[in-house]
Amino acid sequence: MRFGYFDHAAAAPLLPEAKEAMMPFLGDEFGNPVSLHHFGDKPRAAVEGARAQVAALVNSRPDDIVFTASASESNNLAVKGLALSRKAKGRNIVVSAIEHVSVLEPLKSLGVYGFDITEVPVDADGTVHPDKLAAAIKTDTILVSVMHANYEVGTIQKVKELAAVAHRFRIPFHSDGTAAVGRIPVDVVGLDVDAYTFPAMSVYGPKGAAALYLKRGTRLQPLIEGGFQEKNRRAGTEDVAAIAGFGSAAAVTKSRLPEWSESMTRLAQRIFKELPEKLEHIIFTGSMSSRIPGHVSVVVEFVEGEAMLLSLDDEGIAAASGSSCSAKTLKASHVLLAMGLPHTKAQSSLVLTMGKDSTDEDVSHFLDKLPPITRRLRQMSPLYARLQKGEDPYAVKPGEACEDEQEHETDER
Repeated sequence: MRFGYFDHAAAAPLLPEAKEAMMPFLGDEFGNPVSLHHFGDKPRAAVEGARAQVAALVNSRPDDIVFTASASESNNLAVKGLALSRKAKGRNIVVSAIEHVSVLEPLKSLGVYGFDITEVPVDADGTVHPDKLAAAIKTDTILVSVMHANYEVGTIQKVKELAAVAHRFRIPFHSDGTAAVGRIPVDVVGLDVDAYTFPAMSVYGPKGAAALYLKRGTRLQPLIEGGFQEKNRRAGTEDVAAIAGFGSAAAVTKSRLPEWSESMTRLAQRIFKELPEKLEHIIFTGSMSSRIPGHVSVVVEFVEGEAMLLSLDDEGIAAASGSSCSAKTLKASHVLLAMGLPHTKAQSSLVLTMGKDSTDEDVSHFLDKLPPITRRLRQMSPLYARLQKGEDPYAVKPGEACEDEQEHETDER
């Protein structure tokens, strides 16, 4: 069977160079990087070397990089740490309506301590507009967080302009760069962000390592206490092997990013052009003009997203229906709902994220398999049956509860 992997947002293969950099610290070089004796020398050098490599990837000073265990931890540290350090100045936090759950859920937790959240709406492309952000800021706003790019719909935000809005009000700006790093060039100084999240996995590094860029002078309350590692910003012994792999992967990605991005962009453009020629009733989502390379998101009407994923998997094709961190919730994407899609369409989402090794053969395999799968699944769809009868498939008949209302009632419970 031919295989095609289109879920690099969930997990990406490890670069050989990263694996090679990790191996010594899974064997004889087991020392603790903070130890004063010689067993700590090579691990310490590996951590600081990796810090310089990771910093170079995003044009940061090495000292401004805090290593964590995941992008979710970096996002938690950023939004909670920055908010708690500024609580004397106010309790309002402004975020976009399409943030990852690792930003939104920590903010809900902060509500227990009296913080309140303001969500900035997005347009139909998933774009946050600076004027909408400015209108959302209150006199007691102490933090703004808007992601750099969205992995569900691929839209890239105008982070520099959004950060300028926050700074006009003297408010720090955090951005989740998980979907952007490794796909587009990132310059944290040029973007003028105060904090920026990105994981090793975005650059084909290992799971278990990530970074939070923190501009010099930005106050942050640590969430993990009990040690002085990472300059008192994140306690706990560093995962030296994972960090060494992160550093090596960052260096390789920095040198090869233009070549990889060009290839991924071309493959995605093939799907945007050829899929509508093979399959009707599809809606591409996200911005078509400001989009991360290698990303395709599409609503395939009258088909449940999960049914599509399982059928594609039977043909050797791995894809997603939304964020990997929400994959088991079976709920409609909050991102697509925020962009104005109804539940009936938001539950028919398919997300493809290509990688540096994706090929034309992978894309051809996907384009060959999706249309017959869709036609078979649509034969089981009552909405598609209505369409075939010439009726409006989305019209709500008398005595019939719409799916949007059912979903809303379920959410309230």
